[in-house]
Amino acid sequence: MTLPLASRIALVTGASRGIGYATARALARAGAHIVAVARTQGGLEELDDEIRKETGNGATLVPLSMADTDGIARLGAALHERHGKLDILVGNAGVPGPSSPLGHIDLKPWVDVMAINVTANFQLVRCMEPLLKASDAGRAVFVTSGAANKAPAYLGPYAASKAALETLARVWAHETATTPLRVNLFSPGPIRTRMRATVFPGEDPETLDTPEQVAEFIVPMCSPEWTETGKLYDYKSRTLKSFQPPT
Repeated sequence: MTLPLASRIALVTGASRGIGYATARALARAGAHIVAVARTQGGLEELDDEIRKETGNGATLVPLSMADTDGIARLGAALHERHGKLDILVGNAGVPGPSSPLGHIDLKPWVDVMAINVTANFQLVRCMEPLLKASDAGRAVFVTSGAANKAPAYLGPYAASKAALETLARVWAHETATTPLRVNLFSPGPIRTRMRATVFPGEDPETLDTPEQVAEFIVPMCSPEWTETGKLYDYKSRTLKSFQPPT
């Protein structure tokens, strides 16, 4: 039986844990070769072990901070040389930033959040677009957050960065609308991850869905059969949403 993503190359950022880790495994089970990017070498090796157990195939491991924009460019060049294309990009890597009133936040933490949550994804767009366009059905999915539109108090850098990410993805979707490339956003809502526990330490993680549950909904958005672009899939309501002007 041919797997739905057989022979497809999938780049997943933030792949050493949480939603990125679960998505990389789910994409691998669907047949994709995984290019896993994360800062943590140990987490990447654990991911590779799991993928080998489940599929018999290894992943390409890329220990890289998403703040290293030159490293992202080198990765794009390496993928071009090795594969000549990229079929799937899952921009999952993100940091929560400080939980404080805006006026109490130093400039450096703000810049650090923007570097990972926004600038790194802009660099991915720049460096991976030619590879995704070389695919017969390039698919890009960026993981966002409800904080982008809810603008919750005390999560300013995170909320602002996710709002910027959503606009970035929508612009890219408009620019590529007449090509085979499809660009979308995925909003998981509250999920049982380490990052969620850092921001909401009093929350009972057992009340939340797992990254593995979420990943099963990201995989279809990466398939050649997915035709929507410029949309947001809201996992909590299980609905694909269009962006509307404020009311």
